[in-house]
Amino acid sequence: MPELPEVETVMRGLAAVLEGRRIVRAETTRPDMRWPFPDRLAQRLTGARVTGFRRRGKYILARLDTGESLLVHLGMSGRLVARPKDGPRVPWMGPTGRFSDARGHNNPPEAHEHLVMETDDGTRIGFVDPRRFGCVDLMPTAEEDRHRLLAGLGPEPLDEGFTPAVLSAALAGKRTPMKAALLDQKVVAGLGNIYVAEALFRAGISPQRLAHTVPGKRAARLVPAIKAVLEEAIGAGGSSLRDYVRADGELGRFQDRFAVYDREGQPCPLCPGPEAGCAGVRRIVQSGRSTFWCPRTQR
Repeated sequence: MPELPEVETVMRGLAAVLEGRRIVRAETTRPDMRWPFPDRLAQRLTGARVTGFRRRGKYILARLDTGESLLVHLGMSGRLVARPKDGPRVPWMGPTGRFSDARGHNNPPEAHEHLVMETDDGTRIGFVDPRRFGCVDLMPTAEEDRHRLLAGLGPEPLDEGFTPAVLSAALAGKRTPMKAALLDQKVVAGLGNIYVAEALFRAGISPQRLAHTVPGKRAARLVPAIKAVLEEAIGAGGSSLRDYVRADGELGRFQDRFAVYDREGQPCPLCPGPEAGCAGVRRIVQSGRSTFWCPRTQR
């Protein structure tokens, strides 16, 4: 599932081509994805101008001049792809958000494209989701934070307000392993399996350590590690492992920088080698999901 850096990257790509544009046509090709589409979704989107974007955890919010916000969650396999209406099948979107290499080729809808929006400059946005675990909703912009999917989310890890003291308070009394605690979206919003593994490695904290033992000095190491990992991943356009691509169709590159995630049996970047008693990166299973870590450096 796309995590915070991937969602942020997709949101920025969409903002580059959608912000300030008017939606001249919207269409749904089925009545639902994970849940039914909002009543009259296509009609409520048609004619609206996109005034801005916001990310909350793993959710994208597009704000409209109608006073409503379009909420999008990518689910397990969802992609939001922006391309010229009559351009090449896989366009490239430059840093200014303008398409290049448009040769006027026919650009038919992709398979599993469940929501389509076209703007006044000819841009076509398609929500492609083969597994249909993604979702779309519409809500009054003034009530975003009260939406049922957003109301219980924890702090944003890249906000200034996410501090060691805030994390310490959230972890106090929790007797779950640290990995499970950080995956809890009520503790901190947007983290998933990849970036929890990388942040815990940088902070030298075992994913098996009980959360209530982390407040204090360990939290003071963990918070900057979380921020640094997320910022570097956003700078690399996220991590492309299976279904994730950016809004311009390009892949993210942070997977090339993984220290421990998906590196079972490979040398730990911090250990001198087997002579120091390090057997390399290990994989264990926690709550049915793979965890990657170095037992020698993470305590």
